[in-house]
Amino acid sequence: MKDNIDFKQYWNKQKIETPAPKELIKKANEFKRKTRFKLIAANLVLLATCMGISFIWFYYQPEFLTTKIGIVLCIIAMLIYLAFHNTLAPLLLNHSLELDTKTQLKQLITLKEKQRFQQTTLLNGYFILLSLGLGLYMYEYVVRMRLPWAIFSYGSVLFWIAINAFYFRPKIIKKQQTQLDKLITQLKDFKAQLTD
Repeated sequence: MKDNIDFKQYWNKQKIETPAPKELIKKANEFKRKTRFKLIAANLVLLATCMGISFIWFYYQPEFLTTKIGIVLCIIAMLIYLAFHNTLAPLLLNHSLELDTKTQLKQLITLKEKQRFQQTTLLNGYFILLSLGLGLYMYEYVVRMRLPWAIFSYGSVLFWIAINAFYFRPKIIKKQQTQLDKLITQLKDFKAQLTD
C-alpha cells in the first residue's frame, strides 16, 4: 500500500456536475429576464418619483432656496442613477435567446463588472446626493416645527436612509452577486469541459 496518497490528483479526477448547455443558457436568460424587469421597474419608479417631486415644486411653490436646491439634488441623484443603471440594458435586451455558452459567459462577466461599479461607487453617490437633497428640502418645513418634532423628522428620514444603505442594499447586492457568480462558474466549468 502506498503511504503517499496524492489527494489533489483524486480531487482533480472528480466529475463536476454541470447542467446541460441548454439548461445553462435557459438559466442565464432567466437571470437576464429578471434583471431586465428590475431595470424597467427602477426606471418607472424613479421617473414617477421625479415627476412627483417636480409637481410638488410647481404646485406648492416652496419659499426657501434650500427647498428648491434639495428638490434639484434629489432629481439629479435619481437621473444620474438611472443613466448609469441603464447602461446594463444592451446586455439584457438581446433578442437572440439561443446564444452559445461562450457569448453568455462573456455577457455575464461584463454584467458583473458593470454591476460592481453601480453597487459601490454609484449607489454611494446616489445615497449621499439623495440624503443631502432630502435634508435641504425638509429644512423649510422643519424650521417651523418645535424642536422635538424637527429632531424626530430628520431622525426618521436619516434612519430610513441608513436602513436602506446599510441593511437592505448589502443583502440585495449579496443575493445578486451569488446568483451571477453561480451562473458564471457553471458556464466556465462547461467551457472547460469542452476544451478538455
